Formats: sequence, structure tokens, C-alpha cells
Amino acid sequence: MKKKEPYPFWLGGLAATIAASITHPLDLTKVRLQASGDKRMIESMKKTVRTAGVRGLFDGISGTWMRQMSYSMCRFWAYDESKKILGAGKDAPAWKLAAAGSMAGGIAGLVGNPGEIVMVRLQGDFAKPPEKRFNYKHCFDALFRMVREEGVSSLARGVTPNVFRAILMNASQLASYDFFKAELLKTSYFQDNIMLHFTASFAAGTVATTVCSPADVLKSRIMNASGPGSNSTLGVIRASMKADGPMFMFKGWVPAWTRLQPTTILIFLTLEQLKNGVDWTRSKGYTVL
Repeated sequence: MKKKEPYPFWLGGLAATIAASITHPLDLTKVRLQASGDKRMIESMKKTVRTAGVRGLFDGISGTWMRQMSYSMCRFWAYDESKKILGAGKDAPAWKLAAAGSMAGGIAGLVGNPGEIVMVRLQGDFAKPPEKRFNYKHCFDALFRMVREEGVSSLARGVTPNVFRAILMNASQLASYDFFKAELLKTSYFQDNIMLHFTASFAAGTVATTVCSPADVLKSRIMNASGPGSNSTLGVIRASMKADGPMFMFKGWVPAWTRLQPTTILIFLTLEQLKNGVDWTRSKGYTVL
């Protein structure tokens, strides 16, 4: 039997970009809740529409695309490669999948950090007073200005919580999706179809939101800050604990879940359909890069 060819390495990044584009308004609101004084999701969205129009809900979308085509593309590729290294096959135990996800998250967190900063700054800009805004035109303008105005080291701002969050995200989201998918297939209620993909991704989204919330809040607060000493993780934790108490780590959980849940579902449903499309084109004799 002929060995099945691997899927294109960029497939995961494309699926994530499509999903993130659809859910961008929710991601934008989550970042503004975490990094600003906004208190409630609906009120924050209304404030955005009131001050910038409906188009304002898509502020910073170029940063989202940059982030997905760097971080997400890398994490899906690295996850598949890590599973090969660890021998995590179809029915691999949860710990092997989580280990592969952690390895992938560490790599992707480093590679995607500049894109992550650009995305957070573009999304959070209009929540700030006019005099404190970065006023970047688009993702490349943000990248070049950061290097020019703050130095190359600015691209590593918040890298520790970002890598930590990426490890948690991949260990919880990618690994739990594969785990739930394999476990559900063992029952008599599911077959490998869209219902299975929806159920497994729904469970994975809830797990990932809860596991990643503390690191996600820290990442947003550090990356959205500017000035000397503002990128200290311990400094941000102390200031946040003093201002909001220990529950600051779960601030924005509801909008985070509301954003991550459909994003997770859309990512995996899109990815599975893209894989089906690749399989179909190959069956017809076409070559997919």
C-alpha cells in the first residue's frame, strides 16, 4: 500500500487565517478588555462602533493576518513534526499529544512573537487616549517603526509569557482536539465527519480558554505597554494584582471563550475541509504545493 503523502505545511496557517478573519471583532474586544479600562464585552463593542464605525471592529486585521501566517503556520507544522519525533500516532496517549503540542508551542511562540506584538498593538490602539496611541498604518509599518523607534529588542517584548501561552495553547487546543477526536471515534455515536470535528473542537476550545487565560492576560498587558521597565513580567503582575486582585488572570474569560470557541471550531472545520480538498485534488492527479 502506497504511503500517504503529508499535507502541505501551510495548510494550518491558512485555516487559522480564515478563522481569525471571521472572528476578528471578538478577538479585538478581548484584547481591549484585557489591556484597557473597558469592563464588559457588549459595551466595549458598542464603544468601538460608536467611535470608529462598524469598520472599527476590524481594526488591526493586517496584524491578525501577519500573526496567523507566522505563528499558526509554524505551530501546525511543528505539531505534526513533533508527533513524528515522539511516535504519537492515531491512538497516542494524551501525554504524548500534549508533549508534542508543548514542543510546537515553544517553537511557534518564538517565531511568531513579532507578529503577536504587532497584532496586539494594532488591536489595542483605539482603546487608548489619542496622545498614547501608536497610530500604525498597517502591520508592516508597525514592524518597521518598532525596530526604528524601540530597537530590534522590542520584537522580543513579552516573549516569555507569549511562549508560555503558546505552549499552553498547543498542549491544550491541538492535543485535546486530537485526543477528543480519537476518543469520540471509539464510541458508536460518531464517524469521521463534520459532527465529530465540531464536537471535538468545541471541547478543545473550552479547555484551551481556561488553561491559557492567565498567560493571555499577561501577554496582552506587557505587549501593549511602552516605556522603560514596562516589559517586566513581575512588574506587570505586581501592578495588576494591586489594581485588580488575583482574578485579573481570568479577566476577559467570557470574551476570550466567546472568541476562542468559534475560532477553534472554525480552524479545525476549515482545516479538515482543506485536507479533504487536498485529498480530492490528489485523487484527480493534481499536485498541491
